[in-house]
Amino acid sequence: MSLLKKAVAEHLDAVSEFFSRNEKALEELAKKTAACFKNGNKIMFAGNGGSACDAMHIAGEFVGRFVDDRVALPAIALSADSGIITAVGNDYGFEKIFSRQIEALGKNGDIFVALSTSGASPNIITALHAAKTKGIDAILLTGKKGKASREANLVLFVDSETTARIQETHIIALHILALLTEAELFAKPEEFGGRGGLEPTRYGDWETKGRVSDF
Repeated sequence: MSLLKKAVAEHLDAVSEFFSRNEKALEELAKKTAACFKNGNKIMFAGNGGSACDAMHIAGEFVGRFVDDRVALPAIALSADSGIITAVGNDYGFEKIFSRQIEALGKNGDIFVALSTSGASPNIITALHAAKTKGIDAILLTGKKGKASREANLVLFVDSETTARIQETHIIALHILALLTEAELFAKPEEFGGRGGLEPTRYGDWETKGRVSDF
């Protein structure tokens, strides 16, 4: 088997196994994320290296849009602000670059999604602990059940030893989270299986075409 075919086969195996095992969990997380936004809360993302870029990528999908034009949704990538990261890293240590931001910005009812291929990054472990301390739902996307797993409310792991396959699966999972969350909030039922189709006039002010009882 060629190197290309081997990489593609590993990718397909990792993705198919992950989603067959985590389909229900992702659907429930999307519902929880939609409820988080409806309640005036936000979602935060963090990771190191490639996962830091994925955190910024997916935050942009929520603040901007993923499928259709709609109201902006409050999402923050804690890996994005180099000033804060270098200040906190210099003064308190690299392991606190995310937890310090959660202490400053997070509030009860928010969601924090941590990305760690190893599941053992000290700054991710510290951030998950800080989130739970503040009543923030702590979610971990990982490749191994390392120490960070003990600090998360929900662990979604990719059954692979290859960093690239883990990261590829993570970004697909995050795209699907954005898709399902938008469907919960805005989509017409016939398009995405949404619940009535929401038309937000402004953030936090919802008008419904569907059943008020859904809320």
